[in-house]
Amino acid sequence: MQKKLLALAALSASVSTLAAGPALAQSAPDAEIAAARDEALANDDVAWDFVEGITTEIGPRMAGTEDEARGRKWAMAWLKAQGFANVRDEAFSMQTWVRGEEEAEIVSPYPQPMHVTALGNSASTGAEGLTGEVAVFASRAALEAVPDGSLGGKIAYISHGMKPTQDGSGYGLAGPARWTGPALAARKGASAIVIKSIGTDHHRNPHAGGTTWDEGQPPIPAGALSLPDAENLERMAQRAGAAGKPLMLKLVLTPRNLGETTSGNVIAEIPGSDPKAGVALLACHLDSWDLATGAFDDGAGCGIIAAAAKRVAAMGKPRRTIRLLFAGAEEVGVFGGKAYGAAHKDEAHAFAMESDFGADKVWRVDSTRLGKPLADRLAALLAPMGVVRGTQPATGGADTGAIVAAVEPTVIDLQQDGTRYFDLHHTPDDTLDKIDPAQLRQNVAAWTATVALLANAPGELAAE
Repeated sequence: MQKKLLALAALSASVSTLAAGPALAQSAPDAEIAAARDEALANDDVAWDFVEGITTEIGPRMAGTEDEARGRKWAMAWLKAQGFANVRDEAFSMQTWVRGEEEAEIVSPYPQPMHVTALGNSASTGAEGLTGEVAVFASRAALEAVPDGSLGGKIAYISHGMKPTQDGSGYGLAGPARWTGPALAARKGASAIVIKSIGTDHHRNPHAGGTTWDEGQPPIPAGALSLPDAENLERMAQRAGAAGKPLMLKLVLTPRNLGETTSGNVIAEIPGSDPKAGVALLACHLDSWDLATGAFDDGAGCGIIAAAAKRVAAMGKPRRTIRLLFAGAEEVGVFGGKAYGAAHKDEAHAFAMESDFGADKVWRVDSTRLGKPLADRLAALLAPMGVVRGTQPATGGADTGAIVAAVEPTVIDLQQDGTRYFDLHHTPDDTLDKIDPAQLRQNVAAWTATVALLANAPGELAAE
């Protein structure tokens, strides 16, 4: 423990000293970058220190709530203690939704309780609840195929067939059941909706997540069932249908809208030597859903980018200012990313990156608007860690989306292994014990190599 504390103190001191000291040579040898990469791979504990601390001392950080505000205050104190400069909270206002009581049970013909959670922006059933016949749809497309108004006050249910994938592509296929399924169900005349949780685990944990409504559309109660309960409901529906009996569900969801509250983006910097070289933006999001402590989503991401930035600073003053964006209110509508884009759209950004896909190893690197010589060097620096060169354009992530659209910087995606991400995503299982410290260090090492190369590269990143 004493050794760990001494190492942390030394690295923290190096950030403060080197950020104000001589600039790292703009043509920093790749051997020097590789050495910093390897040191992070073997010994980094800064990322762990962040995610362990915020999950232990703060816990869930639901957007717009006092819990999220405590998380911002904690993160700013931590960043200052690590030697970062210009640490601040850039506040913005938002409409805030919070959950209430959550119960679901089949009342006939096979009475038993089910595990449910309300989807973000769900309406309330009222404390007395709502009971209705379940109309089962194998997919969102199947619900879309029925006539508007045809459900006649039934409770709609949407299933899906999401499977684990390394690149997380199953989320794009199944996600519409949550993102737009409830609004669709309302148009079809449903009084409420439950969906099969958008996830790949088979724990009896429902997955939270937001949904959206059509402009001017009154919301209906909307919930997600745990995958085992959802599959049980499907079996019940088959039996009840064969017997000519309706499947009846009672749903109690009592969320509330708090009105306008304050959220904010935590910003921290390592000042660069060349003000005209543009900002190196490293992003994550600080808020989390309220069912767990937000370790994978996205405490780990904030720890990764901060640890990498510290290591680059320890190499010498970077050419470009490295800016950390710990975005607020991502989970409920990417409000922090949008606020950052609006506030900083007139600033030059050389490149943007985001870590928001858990804590498992980086396996692929993608880029957009990165010159081939730098892309070749980056691929060579990442290859020893098992990171392959991708062919897909990089997007940067949700919280960098607004600034990327506004200023069109170079974008780098360090793609993380998502095979188990959707077992944990938005569930009560998103806790610190799910993080593998070795894989967390591999992320820091990959980010260190990438940021060290790009933050110090001469000229324009896209022109080399």
